[in-house]
Amino acid sequence: MTNTPQYRPGQPCWHDLTIPNAEEVRDFYKAVIGWKSSDQSMGDYSDFNMLEPDSGECVAGVCHARGANADIPPQWLTYFWVADFKHAIDACAKQGGAVVAGPKTMGDMSYAVIRDPAGAVCGVIGR
Repeated sequence: MTNTPQYRPGQPCWHDLTIPNAEEVRDFYKAVIGWKSSDQSMGDYSDFNMLEPDSGECVAGVCHARGANADIPPQWLTYFWVADFKHAIDACAKQGGAVVAGPKTMGDMSYAVIRDPAGAVCGVIGR
């Protein structure tokens, strides 16, 4: 995900999977879906950007469950763009939800994984 997204509030803007065995699962999706991958440096290790095979467009991430991602649940997560990140986090708690991981920063954006009152998990990203 770039630091200059052009998303509308409420739009799904990113998908990633955070798991202990990222290399193995990266290779699984390369074989099954046909994605290619590129390394995304995380300092001491790399996570993986998953790329459409024809266009090379980055469409998802496969991440190690360590460092900043150690507390993210092991499932495919969809992240939604929000117009006002602080408002979204405050509204989550007021509406009976909970922050599962974060808030964290990435460039000039903030993100968090939230759980709704029914137990479903997603991410929110915004400024």
